[in-house]
Amino acid sequence: MGNRVVIVGGTSGIGLATARRLASHGREMIIAGRGAEKLAAALAELGPDATGRTVDARDEDDLARFFAEVGPIDHLVVTVTGPSGTTPFRELTLDHVRQHVDGKLLAHTAAIQAALPHLAAGGSITLVSAASAGGAMPTTAALAAVNASVEAMVPVLAVELAPLRVNAVSPGVIDTDWWSFLPDGARAEVFDSIASSTPAGRVGTADDVAHAIEFLVDNSFTTGIVVRVDGGARLGAPK
Repeated sequence: MGNRVVIVGGTSGIGLATARRLASHGREMIIAGRGAEKLAAALAELGPDATGRTVDARDEDDLARFFAEVGPIDHLVVTVTGPSGTTPFRELTLDHVRQHVDGKLLAHTAAIQAALPHLAAGGSITLVSAASAGGAMPTTAALAAVNASVEAMVPVLAVELAPLRVNAVSPGVIDTDWWSFLPDGARAEVFDSIASSTPAGRVGTADDVAHAIEFLVDNSFTTGIVVRVDGGARLGAPK
């Protein structure tokens, strides 16, 4: 198995947790994110075997330059996302929907296209969607549409780009900065409510998702699937 892994969105949250886990198991990590300060902090944490650059995943030219500089890679992980928060459908503006499309669906698509000339034929692509895809949760229409679109690409690309493997993880509620749109008290209440209605009895951590991503990177006989990492939330509250 090849060792060079690029994580677009690897400077915080799930992306950084994945970089940390893969680096600890001997992978050469190259991380990318939009913010210079977050990038510097992430690289300081990951140590000398990790490198990185600031990249705007919504910018095709910036991505092309980044992957040209990086050169041959074995695996691509894309964890970038759009705006955080939820919006009732009656209040949803088309501009807000475009922000979600640009920030996630187009960013994932552009990152894959920019990486393809540099990816090893036997390597992998792992995307990150979310449980809002198909979750039928009120106020998440924009999130659901974009994440469902990301998931819909997975089996198509797994066939079209074979033998390159293409998979995704679909996290449930994960305790990351994505939830920073809520004040601390409200956030804790939401997490407690979700934990009580989930068979696992808790919300997830970034490392829970990183563990699943590591499996998809490592397992050379797995392609075209979406791994649910939601603590069983889709099953409903335990009886």
